[in-house]
Amino acid sequence: MLKIGLTGGVGAGKSRLLAFLQEKYDAFVLQADEVGHIVMEPGMPCYAPVISLFGPEIIKTDKTLDRKRISDVVFAEAEKRQKLNEIIHPAVKDYIQEALEKEALAGRKIAVVEAALLLEDHYQDFLDEIWYVYADEQARIRRLRDARGYTEEKARSIMAAQMPDEDFRSHADFVIDNSGTPEEAEMQIMERLNKNEIL
Repeated sequence: MLKIGLTGGVGAGKSRLLAFLQEKYDAFVLQADEVGHIVMEPGMPCYAPVISLFGPEIIKTDKTLDRKRISDVVFAEAEKRQKLNEIIHPAVKDYIQEALEKEALAGRKIAVVEAALLLEDHYQDFLDEIWYVYADEQARIRRLRDARGYTEEKARSIMAAQMPDEDFRSHADFVIDNSGTPEEAEMQIMERLNKNEIL
């Protein structure tokens, strides 16, 4: 099974390309953000540690955790944010590695893991290839405005806080230029996968 790590800055258009990989290649797709929610559900590994970090007031009546309340606290308290990351990130990584093993045993040909902190959290240690989705500044600002209603100022401030383009490129095995149409980016993916003997 070819294990791909997909990363890139906000507004680069990663979600659309994940959907394409799922539809065209029956890729197994895992997004670290979504796994982060799963590992905090009742009975999952982060549930009890997160309650002990934030206190019982974050438990909702249905026994799930109040993520809005948690994010308000971590937004204001850097130390709590750090501690939460120390609980969540390793659990997310473990969950993803187990899921990849299951898919490989089931005979899946491609798996794609998408994570904002893919490189910082060293996902490349257990993935075969790192794909970086690049889009120029104007394309990213336009997408963030259209999809999320962000102002240009908000989009720029989020982009400025992320890893710079040259750092992404220095770790990438493959760069997808997604500044143009989705079809142009999809063509780059098809060319890459057609060259790969696994398919």
